[in-house]
Amino acid sequence: TNDGATILQEMEVEHQIGKLLVELSRSQDYEIGDGTTGVVVLAGSLLEQAEVLLDRGIHPLRIAEGFEMASKVAVTELDRISETFEFSPDNPERLVETCMTTLSSKIVNRCKREMAEICVKAVMAVADFERRDVNLDLIKVEGKVGGKLEDTVLVNGIVLDKDISHPQMAKEIKDAKIAILTCPFEPPKPKTKHKIDIDTAEKYEELRLQEEKYFKDMVQQCKDSGATLIICQWGFDDEANHLLMHEKLPAIRWVGGVELELIAIATGGRIVPRFQELSSDKLGAAGSVKEVAFGTTKDRMIVIEDCAASKAVTVFVRGGNKMMVEETKRSLHDAICVARNLVRSNKIVYGGGSAEIACGIAVEEAADKIPGVEQYAMRAFAEALDAIPTALAENSGLAPIETVAQVKSQQLKVKNPNMGVDCKETGTNDMKEQGVFETLIGKQQQMLLATQVVKLILKIDDVITSGKYD
Repeated sequence: TNDGATILQEMEVEHQIGKLLVELSRSQDYEIGDGTTGVVVLAGSLLEQAEVLLDRGIHPLRIAEGFEMASKVAVTELDRISETFEFSPDNPERLVETCMTTLSSKIVNRCKREMAEICVKAVMAVADFERRDVNLDLIKVEGKVGGKLEDTVLVNGIVLDKDISHPQMAKEIKDAKIAILTCPFEPPKPKTKHKIDIDTAEKYEELRLQEEKYFKDMVQQCKDSGATLIICQWGFDDEANHLLMHEKLPAIRWVGGVELELIAIATGGRIVPRFQELSSDKLGAAGSVKEVAFGTTKDRMIVIEDCAASKAVTVFVRGGNKMMVEETKRSLHDAICVARNLVRSNKIVYGGGSAEIACGIAVEEAADKIPGVEQYAMRAFAEALDAIPTALAENSGLAPIETVAQVKSQQLKVKNPNMGVDCKETGTNDMKEQGVFETLIGKQQQMLLATQVVKLILKIDDVITSGKYD
């Protein structure tokens, strides 16, 4: 499948060990963001191999130790065959290629070039090159059904799925000063269960005037602080809305807490809990805020661009139906993670199963030097590593066993660890020429996580489930 973690999370897995494998893919998704299917395939084939060894009467702990040794060998081998990856913020072409590798196994592969460029631009916009880190919270992936995949754009700012509260307010604000409020625009309600009895028109008039004064004060406080746009977490009374419109103060209501925080970080504003505390130094600033309408539908979005404090960006996904948009969002998340990993550590290994085959060869060589029973487990680990290239070959419609054997013998002959399964039938097995590669930390993490989970499972003697008598 193209996104293992998503599908495994949707499945209701009852089996205890199955649950562990779901957790495994989730942790790979969280750590690396890509390679979620590979890690489960690897763990599965390790378990298969372990079963064979157990039948031969080898003790589970011995197998676990052998696997552990083998994974260490594999990780060092990965390090050895990895290559440093040169790219600079001005020339991100290589990064785009890496993201294209990630996207080619997903549904969006027909416009993977555009998608990869969007992801790389997004990461480059928020990357911190001194610390070699990327804060993923600053990249938001929003989606809206409608349009086509090719309409996906990168917005240098924040996209809110809201509209401006009153239809007659200004739709576009340049150099906005933004007041970010978490207090409702409503008159105070008595908390106790008292009723106010109004028996004459005068009393009603008095009450109305008081409410109106209350609103006017609120709006005036916003006006005095110099704000030109109000973003509020709660709703407005119609009256407040009306007054804001008269004062020509556009406002956005019902903005969620997470989005509010993001806006505050990006515009450098402070979130203000009470009207009394509003002052000009707590306002955020943005170059432009505008409401964008899509076609003839009522769908409107608000785009906040050129934020003052930080470089928050939003990838705005369009697609024909909800499933498409959701799937694209997940695929883009994978690609963004890959770009982030490369910013963090710019070492790569080649894809197409070449790295796994190379590791398998290294592990087999190491197994010959081990005197004890562990060597069987290590050989089994090497066998298990072949599962990934086999699966790749099978999914590409090639003869799996022959293909893998052929690639393996090629690697041994020319000592070139870049030989992999030629999925696209381009006629060359050299993944370096095909430009298929993956991040080193992603692959290492896969092997370590898979080995850890298998060791954990091997050490379980028995599973007792309570109260399930058939």
